[in-house]
Amino acid sequence: MTSSKTDPRVLRTRKLIMDSFIELSGKKEFKEITVKDLTTEAMINRATFYYHFEDIYDLLEKVLSEVLSVNLNYDFYENDELTEEVFVKIFKAVTDFQKSLSSRCHRGYEDTIARIIREQLEIIFYKMLLKRHKAEKDDALKVTAVLLSWGIYGASVEWRRQGLNIPPGEFVRLAIPYIQHGIARRNEEDGEPRPQ
Repeated sequence: MTSSKTDPRVLRTRKLIMDSFIELSGKKEFKEITVKDLTTEAMINRATFYYHFEDIYDLLEKVLSEVLSVNLNYDFYENDELTEEVFVKIFKAVTDFQKSLSSRCHRGYEDTIARIIREQLEIIFYKMLLKRHKAEKDDALKVTAVLLSWGIYGASVEWRRQGLNIPPGEFVRLAIPYIQHGIARRNEEDGEPRPQ
């Protein structure tokens, strides 16, 4: 017997609802989208919507998390280390995600987008740091992951604020030597060789 969470029909319906939400958010502001709009767009009933999502806010969060996960290509980062190119790729994925939402992203989304980006980045950075330092649980690594996630998000906001005049890769490369110097110092204190 197939679990309801992995049943292909359930997954298809969930995707249909999410795609309908993305379609509607291109036409209306988030605060104007109703469950009725979604059920009409997806051609489902209310009970089906509520089987998959608690409410519109739960749907928004799941849609944004999924779109960001696709942009971040989580599997790629899970098997990599914190090099200059990885920082650039992560920063570019975040800025691409924010640009892709710009036509649909109205004021009501901003706090949710910020939280989702930071949470996803924190997970990625923590796993990468754990891999590098081979520690099972390390509060210092958790704090570092939080700082990096907030820093990358904050830098992406600043990049947008400056009007996109410099490509995201060039923008973030300005700070990478300083970030890596701090990481390199920590590695030396731990007796590890400095990353190249």
